[in-house]
Amino acid sequence: MGQMIEVSRPDGGKTPAYFAKNPEPNQRSGSPGIVLIQEWWGLNDHIRGVADRLAAAGHNVLAPDLYRGRLTTLADEANHLMDGLDFADATQQDIAGCVIHLREGGSPVGVMGFCMGGALTVAAAVLVPGLSAAVCFYGIPPKQVADPARIRIPFMGHFATLDTWCTPAAAASLEADMRAAGQSPEIHHYAAQHAFFNDSRRAEVYDEACASLAWTRTIEFFARHLKT
Repeated sequence: MGQMIEVSRPDGGKTPAYFAKNPEPNQRSGSPGIVLIQEWWGLNDHIRGVADRLAAAGHNVLAPDLYRGRLTTLADEANHLMDGLDFADATQQDIAGCVIHLREGGSPVGVMGFCMGGALTVAAAVLVPGLSAAVCFYGIPPKQVADPARIRIPFMGHFATLDTWCTPAAAASLEADMRAAGQSPEIHHYAAQHAFFNDSRRAEVYDEACASLAWTRTIEFFARHLKT
């Protein structure tokens, strides 16, 4: 459904991104936008497929290629790629550029990501202007990168009770910090493992029931907060 395009960054550089367009846009109000952020594996077929699903649900979607074409299926290499990523640059340049691109014409824009992309979703919700909503799947950045207590837009979080990376304790801390700051995040917990939404990993961690429920909740959340 989608195609690769180049998006302008605030600093004048370019970000390659997968663009999936709503096939049936409203001719009067246009389509709400979503910036979709990859897992630590890279901008792979799974993430492109999620972008296509979001587009079919009525959104214009940009998934920035934060690794600039690099992909892996090996955890050690994925960890190396993630460690080498400049989170501040990815947030305030790549993601911010995608937000600006999708906001052209006045459409509201949300952000959504998984694992590493979930952490960057939190960072974007704190640091990137122009966002109207954020949905995080099992990823939280260090507070020195972005403090969830500073989020001031509607926020939904999906977390797994069996997650040993983005732990239940970390999810509870995020929720407590946001509520202490006067916010009302919508936080959901699933009896599943980390990356339970990733249907390309069916034999390892994918949980169809949990993934389906999280998807329904996400689409309904964006429908409420990204009205055109």
